[in-house]
Amino acid sequence: MRVGIVGCGVGGMAAALALARAGHAVTLLEAFEAPRPLGSGLLLQPTGLAALRALRLDEQVRALGAQVDRLEGKDSRGRKVMDLDYNDWRPGAHGVGIHRGVLFQTLHGALPEAGVEVITGARITRVETPARPILHDDQGRMFGPFDLAVIADGSASPLRASLRPRARAPVYPWGAVWTHLPDPGDRFGGALRQVYHRAEVMVGALPVGHDPDGLSPTGLAMFWSVPVAGLDDFLAGDFAAWREQRLKPLWPDLAALLDERRDWAGFSQALYRDVSVGRWNQGACTLLGDAAHGTSPQLGQGANLALMDAVELAERLGRDRRPVAVSIRAWQADRRRHTGLYQVASKALTPLFQSHGGFWPAVRDRLFTPMSGLPGVRHVAARLLTGTLRLGRFPGVTKP
Repeated sequence: MRVGIVGCGVGGMAAALALARAGHAVTLLEAFEAPRPLGSGLLLQPTGLAALRALRLDEQVRALGAQVDRLEGKDSRGRKVMDLDYNDWRPGAHGVGIHRGVLFQTLHGALPEAGVEVITGARITRVETPARPILHDDQGRMFGPFDLAVIADGSASPLRASLRPRARAPVYPWGAVWTHLPDPGDRFGGALRQVYHRAEVMVGALPVGHDPDGLSPTGLAMFWSVPVAGLDDFLAGDFAAWREQRLKPLWPDLAALLDERRDWAGFSQALYRDVSVGRWNQGACTLLGDAAHGTSPQLGQGANLALMDAVELAERLGRDRRPVAVSIRAWQADRRRHTGLYQVASKALTPLFQSHGGFWPAVRDRLFTPMSGLPGVRHVAARLLTGTLRLGRFPGVTKP
């Protein structure tokens, strides 16, 4: 088939690789002249690693990332709020923290060998005849017609409304600022750690291994949650005062890694959307990844779900001899048993960790935290963490 893919993010590149290696002629269209990753670090779960294994990239990613064995969360008084161990799901299981730039380089570097044609500077603004899609960019160029078009341009997708006019994607009221730090002593290795003050402050540290330049083999991605309405004012504020008066009392060791910083240089903003589209496709044109099912970052599943979308789409098309539109609907029905569950869980859990006032933190501390320590609940929580909680079964191609 001739396949057109919009978006050079994790989902778009993974779909391009999976479909090209299945024998299809793939054109990847990217809006920027020089594609680049957005964000600092992400946590690859067993599901995402299984998808990367299907793409023959898991060993490279493991070598460049950092093994994560557990998730730890404490409040500002040092009380344990969250303690999730991958061993509660399966002995020896773990995630891999990785810099987004490194994952981008890994996926992007595999595109030429797979035969993917990459066209940059092509900002797609319109989809014509979704039954046999033709893609138009803002310079008046036309690409296609394609037998299949995949829209993977992120949670803020400008094309989503043209396929699903009733789609909704409001911005979550809480965003974050991110930065990447060297961790030469690997003091933060082995775990994703978070500290909460009520639910109004959440600071986290994720080991991510190598940086994109390969200069530091032990790096760290740190984030600080901020209400979206106050993001610009936050980054216009006094950096030293924030470090000394707000971060240091909560987490002195993490604040020490910022001692050499003098301003907000190296920090980036992150916004998140609650995406709801109903059916993802129209004809032979489909949404994929965050464009179809973006959520808050609370469960850290965005990249993992996009990777699974991609490899399961290629697998479905490889074994289904029905028309493309029919195969896409079957793929979507199967994927939504997974993505839908995580959308609901993310929406339910986010207020416990990011909200104003004392009600939701009290619910977390008095109900969620005690219950999460029960044996049966720990296993379910571990499955939620690892990305393996799903209605139905995993197709063999991405079985962790």
